[in-house]
Amino acid sequence: MKRIAACLLLGALSQSVWALDTADQQRLSGIQQSWAHIQYELPEGQRTAAFEKLASQASTFTQERPTVAEAWIWSGIVTSSWAGAQGGLGALSKVKDAKVDLEKALTLDPKALQGSAYTSLGALYDRVPGWPIGFGDSDKAEQLLKQALQLNPNGIDSLYFWGDHLYRQKHYAEAKQVLQKALQAAPRPGRETADTGRRKEIESLLVDVNKKLD
Repeated sequence: MKRIAACLLLGALSQSVWALDTADQQRLSGIQQSWAHIQYELPEGQRTAAFEKLASQASTFTQERPTVAEAWIWSGIVTSSWAGAQGGLGALSKVKDAKVDLEKALTLDPKALQGSAYTSLGALYDRVPGWPIGFGDSDKAEQLLKQALQLNPNGIDSLYFWGDHLYRQKHYAEAKQVLQKALQAAPRPGRETADTGRRKEIESLLVDVNKKLD
């Protein structure tokens, strides 16, 4: 379950927030930066409580701005990260809540944050246990991740999670190509902490991929 946390970025660290007003952009940026700090800079033992607090802030954002897809995307990401930090079967209820938030975002604006709801939801389907425990489904994950790539073909997150999916499906040569492309993704202004953390995850996964290819 801990790898669920990594999925959540995921996918939504794009700076494409021009549809939001200035106050919403600032609020979203604050949540993004807090997420990256918790995920990549806090000690593991401190993350659960920190994500719980941030999840409350993200939920308030959705309540106050219920028609803003970006708010629902980040509520889903933070809640999923909270579940990942907590771990265990007890986290499944949070993951299901995150799924609902991401699906809500897709009904409002599937292109928000360059399709980040597709990326994050696809990553959840890839990592959550399947029936009867959870809703995990690799075929559904592939469908969603491909939709994300259509909207953001060169994004570090969309490429990372697609590469991770290929690795999980034992398509190691293809995974290596995709992950190497992800490392070449353009930096995102204001998202330095997230970019650094994601690149480390990509490099770590490439080590595993190369072992399979040896």
